[in-house]
Amino acid sequence: MRINPSILSADFSDMANQLASIASADMVHVDVMDSHFVPNLTFGLPVVNNWKKVSPLDFDVHLMIDDPDHWAPRYAEESEMVTFHIESAKQPEKIIEKIREMGKRVGIALKPNTPIDPYRELIPNLDQVLVMTVEPGFGGQKFMIEVLPKIRQARELIDSENPSCYLQVDGGINLETIDMAKEAGADTFVAGSAVFDGIDPAKAIEGLRARLNG
Repeated sequence: MRINPSILSADFSDMANQLASIASADMVHVDVMDSHFVPNLTFGLPVVNNWKKVSPLDFDVHLMIDDPDHWAPRYAEESEMVTFHIESAKQPEKIIEKIREMGKRVGIALKPNTPIDPYRELIPNLDQVLVMTVEPGFGGQKFMIEVLPKIRQARELIDSENPSCYLQVDGGINLETIDMAKEAGADTFVAGSAVFDGIDPAKAIEGLRARLNG
């Protein structure tokens, strides 16, 4: 069970300390948005690369952008995991192949209403499947319980096709919802507001882990 805090909820003016405060997590979840694929604009490659220099953890980059075919390999140059949205990829197989050739890990992300079954053939070559539990674009949204059946389906597909692949959920994850996501089969949890909105991110991570292990 892995906790990957989303720095979308962090204080961007103090990122070295913000990253240090989540050193007990498993990876840093980095939400890259281009204001086209989603209605929000966050940060680009130069900013991500600079943050990577001061991070105690590996980066799990989540690309919510229009052109992952071009950008995903470039983000993989400085990050350990890159997950791109299947809805915007023109040639997902080539993206996956390129990133794996670089020796990096790669995943696909699906919006809440995107079915997973059409992408079954990609799973054997993936390191991660990300099922969004909110509509991508903004932090602090409410967990969509109607996505739970898709998480269960993704778990079944992963167990049959590639058991070493992570099943990540992102959106509305907190002490109240993490149990539901775990029960449905998720093993990797992105939490933004639940980690950074309090006084002590490290204690928030500890609380989420305790919930998972309870």
